[in-house]
Amino acid sequence: MSSPPRAAASPVVFSILAAISVSHLLNDTIQSLLPAIFPLLKETFRLNYSQIGWITFTFQCTASILQPFVGSYTDRRPWPFSLAIGMGSSLMGILLLAHAQSYAAVLLAAGVIGLGSSVFHPEASRVARLASGGRHGFAQSLFQVGGNAGSALGPALATLFALATWQSEIRWFTALAVTAILLLTVVGRWYRGILASTRLVPKTVVVHAIPTRGQREVAGAIAILMALIFSKYFYLVSLSNYYTFYLMDRFHVTRQGSQGLLAVFLAAVALGTIVGGPVGDRIGRKRVIWASILGIAPFTLWLPYANLPLTVALSFVIGFILASAFSAILVYAQELIPGRVGFISGLFFGFAFGMAGIAAAVLGHLAEITSITYVFHVCAFLPLIGLLAAFLPNEPKAATSH
Repeated sequence: MSSPPRAAASPVVFSILAAISVSHLLNDTIQSLLPAIFPLLKETFRLNYSQIGWITFTFQCTASILQPFVGSYTDRRPWPFSLAIGMGSSLMGILLLAHAQSYAAVLLAAGVIGLGSSVFHPEASRVARLASGGRHGFAQSLFQVGGNAGSALGPALATLFALATWQSEIRWFTALAVTAILLLTVVGRWYRGILASTRLVPKTVVVHAIPTRGQREVAGAIAILMALIFSKYFYLVSLSNYYTFYLMDRFHVTRQGSQGLLAVFLAAVALGTIVGGPVGDRIGRKRVIWASILGIAPFTLWLPYANLPLTVALSFVIGFILASAFSAILVYAQELIPGRVGFISGLFFGFAFGMAGIAAAVLGHLAEITSITYVFHVCAFLPLIGLLAAFLPNEPKAATSH
């Protein structure tokens, strides 16, 4: 790793961005095992759709509740090695899942994996911003694409699992966690070095040419962004968690075939993520937010009526367009409230995870009392919430320094 640059007017530190993105890939590969092995869990422990939903709810709750608090704390007191510590929790979760003998043990494993995520994301997002050299959208997209690539890689690897031996096979994923811990220790040393060399304290952020906004305007904008996150993640969960069941139920696709098609959707999400940030840096984040949420509505409304090949194509388009939103939303919010990078990152990551958890439970229950196909009919209307983006205030023309 190169020597830590100064926080002001620093170049992009690609080695750190690459390290944090790869760590995100490893972290989310581990996390994506849960939805990827839902068919295995369902058969092994004889679960219904509601119980499947509660597994994700448990994971998402522990992954979301602590994030704003971690972010707010580290705005005042940076914690460079929290990244490696959080990954240690994920390692423990894998081991618990590999030895689970009951549904309760699976819930515990999901909660422990989620706990590691709640520590990882706020500080990892801050490190990405510190290493961005002012290209905040690009840095957040590169960070996010690692996570999305991991989300696609997990299901792809899970297709290799056999029903009788999946718990012994999942132990191999401990190697990913150990690798991430070692990598994040190096990132932590860089982070500690930049804090020492610049005496950077996050609350003493320098703001350049950013217009003052009233509290009511900021609160209204944050509320709109939260509504858009709600729309994005409720629909995203309908695909990431229940797409395999939808394909098996409607088109009689095999379990391994459905997992492979889920990986196609998640790969589209990864591609969309890397595009969204740089495009937002160039044309404005509000435009990206508007297009990425509302823009998928025609495709989501069409999907429940499509045949199998068209369903796969539509899911790819939906994943690509929808994924461009989060980096734009996050950086837009960070610029609304300068100097609170950790808090905003924790708030939005936490809210996103929380919405995903609630969506998993609600949609699982809805599928149980109706059908998987009905769930996709209902969720098709969620992107229309993107109309609210019209009420977001215009973006500041100048950026905030680190």
